[in-house]
Amino acid sequence: MLDMDKVKITPRDQQVLDLLVQGCSNKEIAGQLSISPRTVKQHLRTLFLRAGIRGGRKRVRLATAAFEKMGARS
Repeated sequence: MLDMDKVKITPRDQQVLDLLVQGCSNKEIAGQLSISPRTVKQHLRTLFLRAGIRGGRKRVRLATAAFEKMGARS
């Protein structure tokens, strides 16, 4: 299981993650944060690398881990 507490997350990364967990596409995330979809993709790519997610359904694995972390905070 992926431990998001061990992954370095910047404030902007957190915003991208929060919208990802809500089910937003890259284009929707970009619109919400007033950044380009390419920038969203770069944030996600960086998070995948930091989290050690190399293959498979990367978005799903990252979103699931972030969602689980959010549940632990409540």
